[in-house]
Formats: sequence, structure tokens, C-alpha cells
Amino acid sequence: MSTIYTGNQPNPQGTQGDSDDANRIIEYDQNYTLQNISFSGADAVATLIIPNIGPEGRVNGGDVIELGELQTISYSIHRENSPIRTLGHVNARGFIKGGRTIAGSLIFAVFNEYAFYRIKQYREFLSRRNGFFAPLADMLPPFDIVITLVNEYGQYGKMKLYGVTIIDEGQTLSIDDLFIEQTYTFMARGIQPLVKMSKEKDPDSTTSAEVIARDLQISRNVFGDVVTDNFAQLLDEYYQEARDTSTNQTENIARP
Repeated sequence: MSTIYTGNQPNPQGTQGDSDDANRIIEYDQNYTLQNISFSGADAVATLIIPNIGPEGRVNGGDVIELGELQTISYSIHRENSPIRTLGHVNARGFIKGGRTIAGSLIFAVFNEYAFYRIKQYREFLSRRNGFFAPLADMLPPFDIVITLVNEYGQYGKMKLYGVTIIDEGQTLSIDDLFIEQTYTFMARGIQPLVKMSKEKDPDSTTSAEVIARDLQISRNVFGDVVTDNFAQLLDEYYQEARDTSTNQTENIARP
């Protein structure tokens, strides 16, 4: 492991940070084997997972749709940061992190009908004869988008946007365009960034069995919830240890 020290206590090299937090150690896993995995947009397949939310708010099945029409998907993440300033210092002394916003766009190639009319419930709405009703994408419940990538060498990876809700859509028809595109903008509740998928048995691998088992567990973590829970638990343990250390130091100072 390569270790990087941050914080206001001197590290073994004698440097000192400006943060008011206790020392934190960031370690780089040198056992991570880079296998020259790269993908192009042509290697990606996007799948929509749309839940069927019943009258009581329960999810009962739903539609799983492969988005062959999807030409482009993009996202951006913004997190609010407020600077902390103190008297006598021109520069900020630190930052307070605020809320995170995940948003992006979907661009579909238009074929013979609206892309979301492949959803079973929308087809049923369209077939009714008791009045005009044209369901739109912004009426969908929050859905997930899973992106699977496989290259020509058999290497594969995945990423996921979950809790996606459509907020804008638009389309342009022009005699200058060879094909029609429809654009949607969305916001999402969360994201699992791209991770490589590991094989249970890879004869060419020189990685240790322990690292292979760990990477395989990461591959099976479909929704990212396991990593989130473990990270939250590690944070709780870190802050509990910091509080215990602070209490012990206070008791030692108070003793005669």
C-alpha cells in the first residue's frame, strides 16, 4: 500500500496540512492489476428498468427494456461547497460540503414512434377508445438505467443511474437532418460509476486469490448499496474512534 497523510499533524516526511480535521490516511492499492480495459460508445448497451408501482405504493414487477434507439447518454454531478473564512486570512480555511445534484441528458434516434411507447402500460393506454390520452416520459415513476459495456477482448464493465426522472424533452424536425432525434433531460437519485466486471476463473490472471475474490464481490454488487453501507459503517467507526481518543486525552489532562 502507498500511504498519503492528510490533516494538521505532521506526517513522517515532516510536512503539515492546513485542515482542522484529525489525520486521515488514504491508501492506494498496489495489488490492483490494470488489465488495459477500455471501451467505446459502440460497446455500450443501455437497459431501462421501469417499476410497476401499484395503488399502495408497492413495486410489483415492471418492464425491462433495452434501449437500442439510445444514441447518447451524458450526466454531470454538482455538489454545493461553501467556503469557511476566518478573520485575518484572505484565503478560505476550508469548505463545507452541501447537497449533491445528478443530472444529464438522453438522446434517442426516432424510428416509427415515441421511444417510451414500448412500455406495456403505455401501449394499453394508447389502445383505449374512451378518449384521447398520450402518456409522456415525465409521467413515468423513477426508473433505473443500467449500462453494460463489452469490448472485443471479452472484457466487460457496468455502471448504473438509479432513481431517474425525466424533467424536459424536445424534438427537432428539419429538412437538413438525415434522421430525427429526441432529447430528454433528467435528474437522478444516485449513480454507480463504471466498475470492471471480474471473472471467477481467469487463467491468464496473476492476481492473488484474495484480490480476485474482492473484485468478484464488487462485480456482484449490482446497485452499489453494499459499498454505500460499508462506507457509512467505516465512517461511523472512524468518528467513534476519534471521539474516544478525544475523551481519553481530556481525562488525562484533567487528572492531577
